[in-house]
Amino acid sequence: MKILSLDSATQSATCAILDDNKVLGEITFNYKKQHSQILMPIIDELFKNTQMSIDDIDAFVASKGPGSFTGLRIGMATIKGLSQGTNKPFVTVSTLDSLAYNLAYTDGIICPILDALRDNVYTALYTFEDKKLNRISDYINISIDELITMLKDKDCNISFVGDGTLKFKEKLITNLPKVSFAPDHLNLAKATSLGELGLKLLSNGTFDDIYASVPIYLRKPQAEREYEEKMRQKKNE
Repeated sequence: MKILSLDSATQSATCAILDDNKVLGEITFNYKKQHSQILMPIIDELFKNTQMSIDDIDAFVASKGPGSFTGLRIGMATIKGLSQGTNKPFVTVSTLDSLAYNLAYTDGIICPILDALRDNVYTALYTFEDKKLNRISDYINISIDELITMLKDKDCNISFVGDGTLKFKEKLITNLPKVSFAPDHLNLAKATSLGELGLKLLSNGTFDDIYASVPIYLRKPQAEREYEEKMRQKKNE
């Protein structure tokens, strides 16, 4: 099964073509987030360099977040459009799942963290056992201090991965006894990791419904939060 996978939920934009257990190509940009301008050119470049076309793709995989509201909508709209236009299935996978999968075969707890601004992070906890990634918590949006409190009683090594590691690395080292960090190149969302997880779902007959599939936001958009705050202030005047 050949799939096209795409993740635009974070600062990086990444796209890959996989053929079962073989990666045919991957392109990742992590510079000046302009997903609306570069996603389709990335896809075109992948097809050109692999000498393939959209007709060769059997299914699609998209990130469902959490992450950037705009980036998520652009990525999902792109994959939904390709799926609907070709009448081929698609499935969505969390960016947190794919980041955790970057550290497959790691002992202890794997903790991907994405910067959610204002000292908050998007995160979830995972283990990798019996050649399988297992999520052991909900997807959550919490402060870095709350995450540290949640992890302090874990009697095992905790491996951090994701774009939040650079921002909070010193704080995590100071407050947690057993920590390790992914190398820089694995802190980026990778369409290959997303695609591998998506392939497993597709092979088991799991597909998303084009009308029911929605991103994981975990928090309201900034514009909506600012509007609600303005309404509260007006009400209290």
